[in-house]
Amino acid sequence: MLFDRRRVVLKSRAQIEHMAVAGRLTAAALDAVAEAIRPGLTPLQLNAIADRVIRDGGGTPNFIGVPGHLEPFAHATCISIDDEVVHGVPDGRVIREGQMVSVDCGATVEGWNGDSARTFLMGAVPDEMRRLSEVTREGMIAGVRAAVPGATLEDVAGAIEDVGLAAGYGIVRGYVGHGIGHEMHEEPQVTNYRTGRKGRVIEPGLCLAIEPMFTLGSHETRLKPDGWTVATADGSLAAHWEHTIAVTADGPRVLTLAVGEVIEGLPLLAEVGA
Repeated sequence: MLFDRRRVVLKSRAQIEHMAVAGRLTAAALDAVAEAIRPGLTPLQLNAIADRVIRDGGGTPNFIGVPGHLEPFAHATCISIDDEVVHGVPDGRVIREGQMVSVDCGATVEGWNGDSARTFLMGAVPDEMRRLSEVTREGMIAGVRAAVPGATLEDVAGAIEDVGLAAGYGIVRGYVGHGIGHEMHEEPQVTNYRTGRKGRVIEPGLCLAIEPMFTLGSHETRLKPDGWTVATADGSLAAHWEHTIAVTADGPRVLTLAVGEVIEGLPLLAEVGA
């Protein structure tokens, strides 16, 4: 896995403001999903909600058309249930009480991208499922907090990994975070585990999607026959949380905050400078 400094594009303050618009629209789509999601709905119904919010807000769902193993992705969201880790294809399955549902969503506005994911718990669930989601979000926040000027990508990876290891969880290695800007997926890659290399030094203007995926079992995964959906190899439950951030001279600015979401200890939040 290479961190190619030449391909990393730092964003100006004005460009970050454009990204903040895309980030807020991405968050609004997930907020709408959060308000609607419940047992009895299908992933396709949730996808339609997110798609409508993005388009009504003047954006375009940036997942649609992403090339895949078999065919381009055709939906505004990836919706992964229980042992599905990431890239789940929305379908007609009925969501049931007691399930874990991860929803990943992104929007493009005037050529700039946002990307975010949340894990939702359907009603009464076992404590281990609730804890898995909570700790995965904690891992994401630890990674965000570590993304300060002068730190390295390995510092971000280590902060995320430490949270997962302390809980005894599997830390998915085959799918990682990434740079983001005019493209949804840009350099550098942002792993959720230490690689043994420092990687890039973090500078103001670096924009990242930080997205840990933790499991109750092994870190190993398998690709389902649809060519998109990634599931745990051992059938264990998985959670996925993601925020898009912009690094400023004062620290990380989260661009995809949910309505009412507060992350304590961050010097800049989405509203600042917006």
